[in-house]
Amino acid sequence: MAVARRKTFQSRQVGSLLLFMCVSVGSTATIRYSVAEEMESGSFVANVAKDLGLEVGKLSARGARLVPEGNKLHFRLHRKTGDLFVKEKLDRESLCGKADPCVLHFEIVLVEPLQSFRAEVRVFDINDNAPIFLNKEPLLKIPESTPLGSRFPLQSAQDLDVGLNGLQNYSLSPNAHFHLHTRFRSHGPKYAELVLDKPLDREEHPEINLTITAVDGGSPPKSGTAHIRVVVLDVNDHVPQFSRLVYRAQVPENSANGSFVVTVTAKDLDEGSNKEITYSLAQNPETILQTFQIDSQTGEVRLRGPLDFEAIETYDIDIQATDGGGLSTHSKVLVDVIDVNDNPPEVMISSVSSPLPEDSPPQTAVALFTIRDRDVRVGGKITCFLKEENLPFVVKPTLRNSYSLVTDRSLDREDVSGYNITLVAMDTGPPNLSTETVIEVLLSDINDNPPVFQEDSYILTVRENNSPAIFIGKVHAEDLDLGENAQVTYSLLPPQSGDLAVFAYISINSDNGKLYALRTMDYEAIQNFQFLVKATDGGLLSLSSQVTVRVVVQDDNDNRPMILYPLQNGTLPCNDLVPRSAEAGYLVTKVVAVDGDSGQNSWLSYHLLKATDLGLFSVQRQNGEIRTLRQITERDTVMQKLTILVQDHGQPALSTTASLNILLVDGFSEPYLQFQDPSKHSQKVNPSTKYLVISLAVLSFLFLLSVTMIFIIHIYQKIKHRDKFTIQEHFYDDCNFPNNLVQGGGNGSLSQPCAYDTCSATGTGNSEFRFLKRFMPNFPFPHATGEVKAENGSSLPPDSNRNRSRGSEGHSQVSDNYM
Repeated sequence: MAVARRKTFQSRQVGSLLLFMCVSVGSTATIRYSVAEEMESGSFVANVAKDLGLEVGKLSARGARLVPEGNKLHFRLHRKTGDLFVKEKLDRESLCGKADPCVLHFEIVLVEPLQSFRAEVRVFDINDNAPIFLNKEPLLKIPESTPLGSRFPLQSAQDLDVGLNGLQNYSLSPNAHFHLHTRFRSHGPKYAELVLDKPLDREEHPEINLTITAVDGGSPPKSGTAHIRVVVLDVNDHVPQFSRLVYRAQVPENSANGSFVVTVTAKDLDEGSNKEITYSLAQNPETILQTFQIDSQTGEVRLRGPLDFEAIETYDIDIQATDGGGLSTHSKVLVDVIDVNDNPPEVMISSVSSPLPEDSPPQTAVALFTIRDRDVRVGGKITCFLKEENLPFVVKPTLRNSYSLVTDRSLDREDVSGYNITLVAMDTGPPNLSTETVIEVLLSDINDNPPVFQEDSYILTVRENNSPAIFIGKVHAEDLDLGENAQVTYSLLPPQSGDLAVFAYISINSDNGKLYALRTMDYEAIQNFQFLVKATDGGLLSLSSQVTVRVVVQDDNDNRPMILYPLQNGTLPCNDLVPRSAEAGYLVTKVVAVDGDSGQNSWLSYHLLKATDLGLFSVQRQNGEIRTLRQITERDTVMQKLTILVQDHGQPALSTTASLNILLVDGFSEPYLQFQDPSKHSQKVNPSTKYLVISLAVLSFLFLLSVTMIFIIHIYQKIKHRDKFTIQEHFYDDCNFPNNLVQGGGNGSLSQPCAYDTCSATGTGNSEFRFLKRFMPNFPFPHATGEVKAENGSSLPPDSNRNRSRGSEGHSQVSDNYM
């Protein structure tokens, strides 16, 4: 029943206190609340959002949180509603002890933007602790000769509550010898004294039992009792007397255990054992007994435990002197604790914005913190500064003992990715004490760096006749940013001319920058081309850069030499005439050949592969000139057959052969008739061969007719546009040599007209092969360019797979198209 009534009364007290709860904002912008102790967890305290003037939901949007001044947070905040609740049951005695008022400090921190508000909650005391006596059965020895009015101090009761709920009064059980007198200490609880009202008679009452009751001021009041046992002693005439009623001492709070405090002295006029005095700290609170000790023989008071000025400034010690007969007297020792600067400043960080965007402007708040120095009186002024130099941060004071860490200049994550900032809080002492606190601030990346290619430009090579989709090279760009801002993608930029042919030749991997040739390259069609590659990062506002890539096509030996002269058309070969009077070194003719490749692959060399008489003729290796090695004799065969090998210098080397007949004549005056090989007359002609020859003759005639019509149309167009073009064509045909024909390097001329079945090459280097331009536009003619330009100025060919003149097809095409 008592427990139920106590809980009912406590709930009534809590309700009444909540009705008088107040909220105030002082000049220092501190929000004040008050609650009663022993409130259950989850009890409502106040609406913080309303007191801060914020709308419902703003606390959640701004990331509000509570930061305690100490190590423990006793309240919790509902961000959505702004209500402040008790986190756990509050016990004022465990939180503040005997301190009154009991105030809990904390900060309300809003993150976005960074802002803080000081708040405090005062915890009101309720009467939840009854007074108790540490010694439940104190023993008093009083001589029977004690005069009336003598006072005997009793142990004070301890009540953890404060104010009206604390210890208020003492009462004594009814008796005939004593009454109770309550006294006050300057620093400590009330204590009671027994006052003798009636003389004691040991023979009549050798022992008296009393009950003392300590009562607090709660409603209903609580009490505690102790049973006092009074033993009446035999006569001891004199009571010890102290030299002073009150002793005073001052002790620095940093004094070590065992340090001397004061010496008390008492004297007794009795003799013998009644004169022997012992000292004790009998009637003192537990805190004094744990802090001080006294030598029972000498009366020296020394420190037993540490002192803390910030906890207790003055101690009121009761000293008891007892003689051998049991008589005792009391005196006081007032010990003032001297404050020394023994507490360094404490830095309490309320909030830190980390990571911090690297593009934060100057004066951006990074952290909020407060500094507290428990040595308020001797610590002096507190200064706060940064230990490191040349940091882009400064400390700025905001409120009393409150500071903010702000940026001083622009930040760059690529230069420094984070900072370990050491805050130094120092008092003025003496001695100077300081505290270092490290705040880690990381910088978050902003897309402020474009990708950068490793090279200013790239030159890649690829051999012609490559396989499609072959890897030809790689471009690489790096971005100094992080995460998505550093993810680089690659793409091809279209040329400014608008020609998109580059996309048909080159492809790029957007992830790694690898380049691939999509088509087979032909060096004879295109030797090099260039394009732009763009590197773009993955930032929200992407940045990019571009680089020029030039692709050089390397020539491959894929064209055989092509014989231009003498023509190898499969019909009767053109015969060259050599007079028998020719001397050694006589220039017979010259083999003319070209190679569609370039460089070393187009260097041609000429070799005499077969001959009727290997010792009669020689071929110049470099220019293909055929000369006589010796003077012709009568024994030499009239027809000399030569097979010339024309070979390039590629790897592997390609070659082709040319066959020609050389007729040895006595002079150019005799007509030349078609020479027949005697060996062929002896052979029978196969009928199938006749049909084959007839078919070939018909085909040749039709082809020649087509070519003739093309030439006629072409000449007609040239005549029609004679103001733009000049026609200078040279044709080759079976002909009768004129009477005045003179061989270069020869000595004679024809004496009479003769009809010869032979061919000759005339004209300059430009006109010599001009008739091939219409059918071989890519042919590398002397003093002209074989490059075909695109319409928009690009060097890319319109079709890289255009039919090209290959060495293996040289004989058939030349013999069929040009006769």
